[in-house]
Amino acid sequence: MAGMRALLRQCPLLLPQDRHGTAYEGFVTAQGRNFHIRILLPVDLQLKNARIECSWRLKRILHGYRHILKQRLHSCPDLVSFMVELKTVLEIALKNTQDLHIPRPPEYYSCLVRDLEILGWNRVAYVDTGLSTVKLKAEDSCGRQHLITLKLNAKYPTEPPDCLVDFPVPFAVSWMPQNSLIDIYNQFLAALESLKEFWDALDEIDGKTWVLEPENPTRSATTRRIAIGNNVSVNIEVDPRHPNMLPECYFLGADHEVNPLRSKLNNNMHLWDPEVSLLQNLRELLGTDFPSRAVLEKSDFAKDCGICYAYRLEGSAPDHVCDDPRCGQPFHQACLYEWLQGLPTSRQSFNVIFGECPYCNK
Repeated sequence: MAGMRALLRQCPLLLPQDRHGTAYEGFVTAQGRNFHIRILLPVDLQLKNARIECSWRLKRILHGYRHILKQRLHSCPDLVSFMVELKTVLEIALKNTQDLHIPRPPEYYSCLVRDLEILGWNRVAYVDTGLSTVKLKAEDSCGRQHLITLKLNAKYPTEPPDCLVDFPVPFAVSWMPQNSLIDIYNQFLAALESLKEFWDALDEIDGKTWVLEPENPTRSATTRRIAIGNNVSVNIEVDPRHPNMLPECYFLGADHEVNPLRSKLNNNMHLWDPEVSLLQNLRELLGTDFPSRAVLEKSDFAKDCGICYAYRLEGSAPDHVCDDPRCGQPFHQACLYEWLQGLPTSRQSFNVIFGECPYCNK
């Protein structure tokens, strides 16, 4: 109920269409204009697998921002957070769409070119033909490459450009009319260094373990689903501001495999050492070593779904496993839900369905 009230405060014209909270339809408002939108969530309510349908007018306005919205779907914890992000991106998109029709004075171009020359053309990755979008590149102290996209309006430099970055936290620019692009670039570099430990921790996990999801993580992604053993994994949510603290952990797999891991984590929490890397802490608390890319192939510990016979379904790996130790067959939640719904012997209580395993009938 609290989530529904928060959603109504942000988007009072967006209403649920079913009692499970998997379909919403209505309007999102920006700059006094209403845009029709429909959001379809999977049964597990995971935003990363959501489908968004909207009017052709809204689709055209957001065309250049699709990759940003896709990132936000993967990184936002709930629908309310995503709608806040969507409204922010829509405000920026509308502002830039309007700016395309505003003639820019000669001073705008001379000031922008001067700022780019001061900044150095070697830091410029892209400039559009209208000189309204600029992408700058930077390298952090660990050699990671990053981009910042600047959308400049006709009043630059009186007003700052809108800044789009692949960060797990908001990036707010401090700006005065006498500032230039070099000031934004320096703030960008400072933000990169503030996130260094966060990216170090996740880079170690990406390089030394088998990450099942996300398949190709962006720099803004804060979650990793790490393989532990045969159809057993842990999903961790890392706080980008405190990456060396104990992350939120959620185990996936059969109960007889997962319950001992939960017990170890709960019993050993007091041993967490913020001076040691995130991966090393997880190894010691769980008393296990994660499968290594250097030794094992993914097929050694990850099986295809027992219903659709594929590993990936709309980007997701199998996340439900039969609890019978003699079976242990994994399934995609969507596949399993649809299968169980079709069985006359299954029973359902709210959004939980109970039935027999397609493989072992337990």
